[in-house]
Parts: sequence; structure tokens; C-alpha cells
Amino acid sequence: MHQQDSAVPDAGSGRLIADRYRLLSALGEGGMGTVWRALDESLQREVAVKEVRAPAELPAAKVELMYTRLQREAWAAARVTAPNVITVHDVVTDGGRPWIVMELVQGGSLADLLKSRGTLLPREAARIGAEVVDALRAAHTAGVLHRDVKPANVLLSDDGRVVLSDFGIAVIEGDTALTMTGELVGSPEFLAPERALGRTPGPASDLWSLGVLLYAAVQGRGPFRKTGALATLRAVVDEDPPFPDRAGPLAAVLEGLLRKEPAERMSAEEAARGLRLVVRDAESGPGGAPADPRVPHGEELPTAASATASGTWALTAA
Repeated sequence: MHQQDSAVPDAGSGRLIADRYRLLSALGEGGMGTVWRALDESLQREVAVKEVRAPAELPAAKVELMYTRLQREAWAAARVTAPNVITVHDVVTDGGRPWIVMELVQGGSLADLLKSRGTLLPREAARIGAEVVDALRAAHTAGVLHRDVKPANVLLSDDGRVVLSDFGIAVIEGDTALTMTGELVGSPEFLAPERALGRTPGPASDLWSLGVLLYAAVQGRGPFRKTGALATLRAVVDEDPPFPDRAGPLAAVLEGLLRKEPAERMSAEEAARGLRLVVRDAESGPGGAPADPRVPHGEELPTAASATASGTWALTAA
């Protein structure tokens, strides 16, 4: 998890978890608990510790289910070994609930960056997106779906590293889902249409979420955001995304990722190639940085068809 300034109260600071991890200060707070900066007293290094707090009104059976899900988060993330995926160091139980110990990423999140800047240039968004695709490819190869790809879960390290974090609602392919009946898992704005319809998600569902993330990064607003969750989900299922007039050459990748039918969606390999082409073309102009060596010379950015299967945009790569 990442380190940033926070107004979260530090009640509990100084507490020793599992006789090893000393809580130092709160980094952030969300619906499922608090993330702490902590000191691993055994190895004398700083780490991030995720504290899980179940709502007081939640029945005991659902509390147990929630804690099992969070333990699954750690197991899922620990299965994925890649530079762009948050490293899970340990899972401990203290006070009757799990605490997840992770690497401390010095920096902020993409959500923080967008809040301060509003939008990114297409090449900036493409660079971040290419690293997130690498993380997703590693996760999918390990049989792990992230299911909550959004700006708040993309960490931007001070050393330039892009890290995908928070596998809190990840599901291991082939396992029985632990989702409570009727519970919405994930952020509605970034939810893939098949998931909104209750269908079984797959790797393409994470790629849709990445497409929404990149769209929001260059446009300043997600393509399906409405005033309420139900209206947002309806838009995800039924509405075409507005043309991203600020996306430039990134528009073709967005079109490929935001196809309603998972089978027609751009693959991770195609997305990685397209995103790195956007970066390479932006950097290879006069005075630009060297081209990304992972992009073959002679490749061209894929041009979207004049009419997609979902009838959305007429695009060119220009």
C-alpha cells in the first residue's frame, strides 16, 4: 500500500500487532478498515498493515465471511509475483480478525494524481496503463481476477514504479465465490457489463475496468458515471461511452477495451502493445526519449473499425 499524508485519526498508534508489527500512523481509511504505516520489529523495516473492521451491525456469520474474504485477498496477491503487483509479506490474526502486512509503496495513487491535476496526457495515461496491463497479465496467469481495477488501487511510487494493489475482492478462478447474496462487489463505475448482469467474470472483465480507468484519466470523468449506483450500472449495460475527444491516439485502445461483449474485447496482449505504441510514438519525436524496446519497430497503433460490434465509435488512430 502507499504512503501519503492523511487526516485519519491515529487512535491505535503504537499498538503491537501479533508481537511483531508496531503501528506508527494511519495512511488511509475506507469502508473495510484502515491501512497503517507500521514497523516490522523483527526485520526493522517499515511496512503497510491493513486492519479490517467489520461493521458493528453485521451478523457474526457475515463477519466470518468477510474475514475469510480478506484472508483470500492476501493469498491471491501472494500468488502473483510481479514488479507491478503489491507484495504481501504476511497475514496474521490479532484481536480475532486478520491483519494483512504488505510492502509500503512510497508515493500516492492515481486517484490522488487525478484529484490534483484533473486529467493526464494520453502518453502519461498510456504509460501507467501499460504497467497495469503487465500486473493483470501476471495475475490472470496465476488464475487470479482482481475485480476492482480503479484509480485508487493503482499506486504511483516516487521511484516511477506503478503498482496494482488491493486484491480485497479478488476471486481465485475455480473457487466458490464468497460474495454475500445481493452484495455488490466492486465499484459500480468500473464494473464490466457482464458482472453488472450477474454473469461469470473473466480476465476480460478486468480489462474493461482498465479501459474505464484510462478513459477517466484522459477525460477527467468516467464514461458511465451517474448520480447513483443503479443509474451507473444501467449506463454500463445499456449506454455507449461518449467519444473521448482528449484521448488522441489512445482512443483506439479505449474502443477496444470498452466493447460490451467480453469475447470481442481487446486482449491483454493487444492492449499492452497498443499502449506502448502510444508511449513510444510520443517519446520518439524530436528530443524525445528512446523508444520502448518492448514495442517492435514497424508496428502501428491499431485503428478501430469504422463501426464496432456494439455500435459505439467511428475512430481512427490519428
